[in-house]
Amino acid sequence: MTQGSLKERIEAGLAKDGHPVKVVELKNSHGMTATFMDVGATWLSTTMPVKGQSRELLLGVGSIDEYYDHGGCLGSTVGRYANRIKHGKLVIDGETYSLPTNAAGNTLHGGSDGFHRRRWTIEKQTDDKVQFSLVSKDGDQGFPGEVAVLLTYELTELNQVQIHFRAVTTQPTVVNLTNHAYFDLSGGQADDCLTHQMMVNAPQFLPSDDTGIPFGELLDVEGTSFDFRALKPIGHSFKSDEHQVRANGYDHSFLLDRECMSGEVAAELISPQGDLSMKVFTTKPAIQVYTGNFLAGNPKREGGEYSSYAGVALETQYMPDSPNHPEWPQPDVVLRDEEEYMQSTIYQFDEI
Repeated sequence: MTQGSLKERIEAGLAKDGHPVKVVELKNSHGMTATFMDVGATWLSTTMPVKGQSRELLLGVGSIDEYYDHGGCLGSTVGRYANRIKHGKLVIDGETYSLPTNAAGNTLHGGSDGFHRRRWTIEKQTDDKVQFSLVSKDGDQGFPGEVAVLLTYELTELNQVQIHFRAVTTQPTVVNLTNHAYFDLSGGQADDCLTHQMMVNAPQFLPSDDTGIPFGELLDVEGTSFDFRALKPIGHSFKSDEHQVRANGYDHSFLLDRECMSGEVAAELISPQGDLSMKVFTTKPAIQVYTGNFLAGNPKREGGEYSSYAGVALETQYMPDSPNHPEWPQPDVVLRDEEEYMQSTIYQFDEI
């Protein structure tokens, strides 16, 4: 593995456009760090002192080549539409649009050339904040309208990583942006994410088929392995039902309690050691819980490869295939030219 800091190792390589990668490191007065790069507006790393020792909290890569090689979108900003759209088909105001398919006949995370593959522009940066922008042309990956995105990452004195999205469009389109970080609060000390305790403040979840496309109605979590309304180990009832077996674990959308959009905690993780918590706050209606079911073989920051279930992603977003399900109880996913997409998610880390 190449020596040097993560910033030096990432910046030593060239992006697909032949130019060097730009890496930004944020710090607060408590010794917490958050590191980002312009390719994919990617959240590369977060470290925090826990019991006096610095601990890495995210899965990640150690070079730009590894970033392009991995298939898990580690820390990437995904869009124009995060998650899946069935058969790459969507209808807006009676007009049908066909999108390139890149996952079992469906469109995943905006397509194979989605926002996670793009170089974003660094607009501003300070010690505790960085702002990225991206313009997605009309027809990009089949989506209508030119969309301009402004993304702000902020590391606060409360040990929060705040993510703020703003977007506008020139004509009606769908926008669903999220960050795809995978968390391992053990700092690599646990064999997998399944020994983390997790809470998801959600009364319902979406069943999905073996390609990740929702089918049927929202189901109540009560009495199922999807009931995380109280903290319990992720592995408590792991792969114990047909829904999880189809997905090889959890890869499902949870419809959050409505109070979450008004400031209630949407989700929480506790490290296997019981010494660190992460709370998630979001303005978005749903959260995709993905237990890294197919991470095996992807390169890891420290050298070697990750195993499946090495980390858990908590992706705040609209529910998958929402453009084809206007009946679902969430805001309209269509962004119109007189509107502004404004969404925020906060990851708050606290030593216990």
